[in-house]
Amino acid sequence: MKRSSLLSWLITTLVAGVSTLTIGEINGDRFLSPYNGQDVSNVTGIVTAKGPDGLWVRSVRKGCDRRVSDAVYIYGPALSKNASISTGDVIVLSGTVSEYRSNKDYLYMTEITSPKVAAILEHGKEVAPKVIGKDTYSPPTVHYTSLDEGDVFAVPNNNSLVSVVNPVLEPEKYGLDFWESLSGQLVTLKSPRAIGRPNQYGDTWVVTADSEELISVLDSNPEGIVIGSPLDGSKNPTDTKLGDTLEDITGVVYQAFGFYRMLPLTKITVLSSQEPVLPPPTSLASDGICSGLTIGSYNIENFWPGDTAHVQAVAQHIVEYLKNPDLVFLQEVQDDNGETNDGTRGHRIQLHLRRARQQQRRRRPGGNIRTAYLFRRDVLALRDPNAADSTTANEVLPGGSLKYNPGLIDPSNAAFANSRKPLAAAWQTLDGNDTFYTVNVHWGSKGGSSSIHGDARPPVNGGVEDRIAQAEVTADFIAAILAEDPEAHIISSGDFNEYPFVKPITDFESRSQMEDLDVVAGIDALERYSYLYDMNTQELDHMFVSPALAKTKPQFEHIHVNTWIAYDDMVSDHDPSVAKMNLCKY
Repeated sequence: MKRSSLLSWLITTLVAGVSTLTIGEINGDRFLSPYNGQDVSNVTGIVTAKGPDGLWVRSVRKGCDRRVSDAVYIYGPALSKNASISTGDVIVLSGTVSEYRSNKDYLYMTEITSPKVAAILEHGKEVAPKVIGKDTYSPPTVHYTSLDEGDVFAVPNNNSLVSVVNPVLEPEKYGLDFWESLSGQLVTLKSPRAIGRPNQYGDTWVVTADSEELISVLDSNPEGIVIGSPLDGSKNPTDTKLGDTLEDITGVVYQAFGFYRMLPLTKITVLSSQEPVLPPPTSLASDGICSGLTIGSYNIENFWPGDTAHVQAVAQHIVEYLKNPDLVFLQEVQDDNGETNDGTRGHRIQLHLRRARQQQRRRRPGGNIRTAYLFRRDVLALRDPNAADSTTANEVLPGGSLKYNPGLIDPSNAAFANSRKPLAAAWQTLDGNDTFYTVNVHWGSKGGSSSIHGDARPPVNGGVEDRIAQAEVTADFIAAILAEDPEAHIISSGDFNEYPFVKPITDFESRSQMEDLDVVAGIDALERYSYLYDMNTQELDHMFVSPALAKTKPQFEHIHVNTWIAYDDMVSDHDPSVAKMNLCKY
C-alpha cells in the first residue's frame, strides 16, 4: 500500500463524523441527494477546479455507475481563496449536503456547504477531464426527461416537478439526466460549434460539431450546453456568431440561472466563422403582375419614426434583401413618439419607400405596437377601402367581402386582452383586378415561460392558453371567408410567437384550413427558422396560404439577415421572409 493511500485510510477511519461516504453516494442516482441536509465528514476527493466561491472535487477512485456523478461542488468562498489548496490536491473534508437553487423555478444543484478541510493527503495528482461522448454517454439529442412524457412542448404543461418526483437518472436517454449525471465533473467538449450569440455576460450555447440546433417536433436539442464565465477570470468573446467553430472546451459542469452549463477553465476561442457573414438577398423578384407578386413579412422590433438609424436599417433590408416586395406584413410598429407614454397613438410609416395602411394598438406602455401593411401603390390597392377604428370588429359579408377594409378581427375579444389584434384586409391587383385577402398576425408573447432546463415538466410555455384562444378567433375569421368562397386566395403571416408543431399553430391550421407555406414550398427543414434564442434556432414567424393559393405552387424563402450576426449588428431580433405567388384569381 502506497504511503498516501495508507494516510488516506488512517484519516478516513479516525476523523469523527458519520460513516464515510463516497461522493457518488452523496450524489446518488437521482436529481436530489439522498443525504440532503445531513452533515458528512471524511469526504475524500481530488480538487479538479477552483472558482471564485468554491471548488470542485472528484473521487480518487472512478465510480462504476455511469448514472452517478463522482464529483461535487464545494461551496465556500474562503476555501476557494485558500492559496494552500490547489488543483490536483487530494483533500479530506466535512460539511453539509445541500440542494441549492436561486429561483424556485430552477432545478436544484447538489453541493456541500460549510466545508472544513481535515487534511491534504497529496499534491500534484493528475486531473484528467472526461471527454464527452468518449468517457461518457453521448448527449441525448431528442428528449429532456421522462417527466415530459415524450413531448417537451405538450399542452397542458407544468404537470409535474423534477424536485417532487426526483426520478432515477437515465443519462443515455434524457438530456437533463445526462447533464445531471455529470454535475461537478471536469469534462472536455471536443470540436464544439456555437449555436447562439453570447448574452450580455458572454455566455454562449454550443453543441458538438455533428449536432443540429434547429428546434423541431418533440426535439428542443437537449445536447446543447451553455458555456459560462471562465474560472480563470478571463472573458469569453462577445462577438461569437451562430455556426462558429471553436477550440475544444474543458470545464466543470454546473447549474446556474436555470440551465446546466460548463464553466470553462479559460475563455473559449473561435477557430473559424461561416462565410459569407450575411446571406445573399432573396432570389425572388416581383414580376409586377398578378401572376408573380412578392409578399414579405418582417417583425421590425419596436419600430418608430424617431429612431432614424433603425428606420434606415429596416428600409435597407426591405429594399436590398427582400427586393422591395409588392406587399409587406409588418409587426411591432410603434406610434409616432415611440415608447413615450403620453397618450399618443398616431403612426406614420415611411421607411423611405411607400406609405402603409394599418389599424392596431397596444402591447407595451407608450409604444402601442401594432401590425401594419407596406405596399406598392403601382401594383396593389385596397379593395373598396373603408377602415374601421381600433375598437370595431371586422366582419365577413355574404360573398366573402369584408365589412371594413382594413379592420381588426374581434378586437374586444378577451383572447386579445393586452395583446395585438389581427389586421384583415382585402386587396386588388391593378393589372387584373384580382382579389386576395390578408390577415396580419402578432399573437401574444411567450413571457412567463420557464427554463427548458427547469423544474416544471413539461416546461411552462408562457401565454400558450392565450395563443390557443387567439388561434381560434383568427382561424374562424379566415374560415368564414372560405365558407363564402372556397377558392379565395388568402395569406396569413406575421409573428405567431409559437412553433409550427405546437397546439396554437396546429389548431389554427386545422380550424382555418390554411396551409404552412414552408411545407407547401418544400423548404428544407434546416432552413425553417426566423429567431434565435438560447440553444435553439426556431420559427416563430410564419406564412400560411389558403388551399386554392397553395395549388399555384408559391415559392418561399427565409432571409437570415439577423440570426447569423452578432447581437450589436442586428436590425431586428427576427429574420424576414419573402414569398412569390400567383395571385391571379382565374
